[in-house]
Amino acid sequence: MPLTFTLDPSVDRALRDGLLDLWTEVTDAGGAVGFVAPAQREAIRAELVRHFVAMAEGRTRLLVGHDEEGRVAATAFLTANTHRLMTHWLWLYTVMVHPRHQGKGYGRDLLAAAAEAARGVEGVEAIRLTCRGGLGLERFYASCGYKEVGRVPGAIRVAPGDDRDDVIMLLPLA
Repeated sequence: MPLTFTLDPSVDRALRDGLLDLWTEVTDAGGAVGFVAPAQREAIRAELVRHFVAMAEGRTRLLVGHDEEGRVAATAFLTANTHRLMTHWLWLYTVMVHPRHQGKGYGRDLLAAAAEAARGVEGVEAIRLTCRGGLGLERFYASCGYKEVGRVPGAIRVAPGDDRDDVIMLLPLA
């Protein structure tokens, strides 16, 4: 059964807790979402609050996918580029699908919903994201229409002696 996506939902306790649980469980499953396992729930909570602040300031929009049981199953944050010469594209951050839903095509559905949301923003012509190299993520994003446009070798230090490339991907919306 497909996910139900909502752009800019009202943030209540259930959504906040669902997002925190999702981010923690994705991290613990080895997901490349800004943290490494074992998840430090309070560090993730602090980062989630930063996203909420950006949302309140109108710089970031939240896209949430709920599963058939109403649980938070996927999410992404669309963030406006504030540089006056780069407002024609936006960032996609913290793209996550719950580990229990891996392999169901929900990642593709999430990216399609994010592209649709971005198309609804006046003047936006592309989505840009970065991903951690070494996990095959760039192949997944490429299969969804994103193109690798840059790579910074060793820019992400997962652990001492474990540096990964920061891969820059772009999806033209036209």
